Amino acid sequence: MKIPYLQKANAAFLDRHVTRASDLIQEWGGESFSGVGIIGAPLSKSSISHSGACFAPGTIRKAFSAFSTYSIEENIDLASCMIRDLGDIAMHVTDVLQSQNRVYETIFRVFEENPLWLPIVLGGDNSITYPSVKGFSKAKGKVGVIQFDAHHDVRNFQDGGPTNGTPFRSLIETGTISGNHLIQIGIRDFSNSKPYFDYVNNKGVTVYTMKDVRQKKMVDIMRKSLDKLKDEVDSIYVSVDMDVVDQSQAPGCPAIGPGGMDTQDLFEAVSYLGEQSIVEGLEIVEVDPTVDFRDMTSRVAAHVILHFLKGKRKSVEI
Repeated sequence: MKIPYLQKANAAFLDRHVTRASDLIQEWGGESFSGVGIIGAPLSKSSISHSGACFAPGTIRKAFSAFSTYSIEENIDLASCMIRDLGDIAMHVTDVLQSQNRVYETIFRVFEENPLWLPIVLGGDNSITYPSVKGFSKAKGKVGVIQFDAHHDVRNFQDGGPTNGTPFRSLIETGTISGNHLIQIGIRDFSNSKPYFDYVNNKGVTVYTMKDVRQKKMVDIMRKSLDKLKDEVDSIYVSVDMDVVDQSQAPGCPAIGPGGMDTQDLFEAVSYLGEQSIVEGLEIVEVDPTVDFRDMTSRVAAHVILHFLKGKRKSVEI
């Protein structure tokens, strides 16, 4: 017998005229599909500092329930968009290299079965970028990467091995991507060393510092970046390290710092990139829910994804 007003424990308030962004996410049953699919890569044992980033895929998914599907700024509703949730990649308990290899194998295997998959990868620390892009490039061909980050992430391997500080060195040294096809945006003062700037400069990497971000329009940076890559690569992958955002707006990162990017600049950038058909993958890394405040950083991450999807909806049907 149904009793009026009785509902499931801890049920959220329901408004018949509001679609929550979390309603877009549907569990994947293993069938063939095309379009947007979220996959978690909960690895943080490879971080050079304390990190609970392994918990981020869950908190980012949860953060979707705080937002609706409607963009009032663009008069676009994502309510009909389906996001398949592929689940999380199982990490090895002790072997970091094995865990990273599992990310690579899983990303590529999903592409083998579903070549029109548009991946949204939820890290995890930044070490997952190397295997993620490696799997992506094996499926897509020649890849360009647009990286939003406070750091170059090209540390040497001798002082710690393949950590969250080395993914882009790994990508370049293995020939997975060319330095000429890497664009770094938001590199921050007093967060890097000159030898690592010299390394990316010698490899042909394009670097936009936070000074560049402050002085130039974000859309102009995006246009220039796309103009550089679009005729040289088959596909573009977007990597967002959440520590690119100022610590006041993204406190839940292992490497917070002042002088970072404003969230609105980041949202504008990923929305614009989402409009481009050559942009076919997005990852978000370095969210640590264990040091966050009221899930602020996970909510920013969810917004990044929604703005990216808004861009896709403006250009193509998703």
